[in-house]
Amino acid sequence: MAEEQVKSKENKTADAHAEALEEEVSEEALNELRLIRRDKLKKLCEAGRDPFVQERWDVNAFSEDVKEAFCEDEEREVSMAGRIMAFRHMGKASFVDIQDYKGRIQLYVRQDVLTPEEYEVFLTYDIGDIVGVEGSVFKTRHGEISIRATRIVLLTKSLQILPNKRQGLKDPELRYRQRYVDLIMNPEVKETFIKRNKIIKAIKNYLEEEEGFLEVDTPVLTVIAGGANARPFVTYHNTLDLEMRLRISNELFLKRLTVAGLDRVYEMGKMFRNEGMDRNHSPEYTSMELYQAYGDMEDVMRHTENIVARAAVAATGSTTITYQGSTFDLAPPWERISMQEAVKKWVGVDFDEIETDAQAIAVAKKYEIEDCEKMTRGKVIAELFEMFCEDYLTGPIFLTGHPVEISPLAKRDPADPRITRRFEAYINTWEIANGFSELNDPIDQYQRFKAQQAQLESGDAEAHPMDEDFINALEVGLPPTGGLGVGIDRVVILLTDSQSIRDVILFPTMKPT
Repeated sequence: MAEEQVKSKENKTADAHAEALEEEVSEEALNELRLIRRDKLKKLCEAGRDPFVQERWDVNAFSEDVKEAFCEDEEREVSMAGRIMAFRHMGKASFVDIQDYKGRIQLYVRQDVLTPEEYEVFLTYDIGDIVGVEGSVFKTRHGEISIRATRIVLLTKSLQILPNKRQGLKDPELRYRQRYVDLIMNPEVKETFIKRNKIIKAIKNYLEEEEGFLEVDTPVLTVIAGGANARPFVTYHNTLDLEMRLRISNELFLKRLTVAGLDRVYEMGKMFRNEGMDRNHSPEYTSMELYQAYGDMEDVMRHTENIVARAAVAATGSTTITYQGSTFDLAPPWERISMQEAVKKWVGVDFDEIETDAQAIAVAKKYEIEDCEKMTRGKVIAELFEMFCEDYLTGPIFLTGHPVEISPLAKRDPADPRITRRFEAYINTWEIANGFSELNDPIDQYQRFKAQQAQLESGDAEAHPMDEDFINALEVGLPPTGGLGVGIDRVVILLTDSQSIRDVILFPTMKPT
């Protein structure tokens, strides 16, 4: 582009620039606009107005607070800061919308209040620039609460072009990759994460203030990734010359603390599973686990109901929520159904009449379950449930009676040792929590780990590895304990009416472009 053309473009007013941004522009034109912004920055620096030198700005008011506190009888003086989102020029005066942490507010900027020189510099500001402003609060003739600017300072020059306001930032992939732009352009996204914060606070308040739990931290980097059946991420510690794994669960460390006498502990943090990605699954996600000594499955079922109900009130003001057009009443108590009852109800197979593995395998073949030749009765029940029943659990509902084969850390049910004292909580057909009366028999636990280790060595990457130190901890003595894990991201999805787990994680895992 010729130098004269660049000069012509750079001398456009910010109003004309804003109009240009309303239209779709080519990549070449965008590059030209970026060059113009860099040239403006250069000229500012040459004039001794480098915006990146400014270290701080005293902020004593935010947009929504100013609007709520407005009083006709007094012109309150304020100092604010925010990002320019719109310009409207009217000769010797301009209206500017800035966006701060709490929302947007209009600035009224006059040439005779600033100085002609300062006003001329102000006219070179662009949409996306961050400014500090001092002035008084007033109401315009159209009834809009605004700031009559007496001083306006460029605090940061934006060298990129924000999406135009007509089209916005709509492409989901780009929104996830450039969350910093997504949060600027889509205010409802910020509201989702504000609600997420409220949900987490409500859960922690319930556990700590009402139930006396202690929040703790356990290792993220481990030698043995235990506590669940999942494929871990593997890494390497150079100094120790040791292969290590990112945790898939914090269960076994929290149980060690329960052995140590910390009777009520919980941890909320990141877990990592090297598995598939879809609307409900992310390789990096947030989970909350708690362990209550001298408690059981019934205690942690009560905690599950209360945690979700209180989170709902924090996010929506009610225990009745609407998710994607469906209504759910999350107030306790919730329904219950056993896995065997579910299979009988929705598959039509009564496992009260099926006692042996051979009989169960015959059923599995009838329903075309793959690789069923070596399955046990319990494994077949679990497979049938996953294939045919989960979609009926709209909930909120507790699923109980999980077979021992799929519950290596849960206590056996004394009434039927083939199943465990375990539950899963479902809402909208999604599993949002998993809990049980913890297995505290070290001999039984060793045998289950041994069976899982055999599966691991035979190629099942999700089988649970042997953990000798955990067995040692159980031998020291774990009291009767109830344990619970809650998928925080899934709860947030439901309570914010979001469509995907990536909508509730600020920076979701993405494949590089």
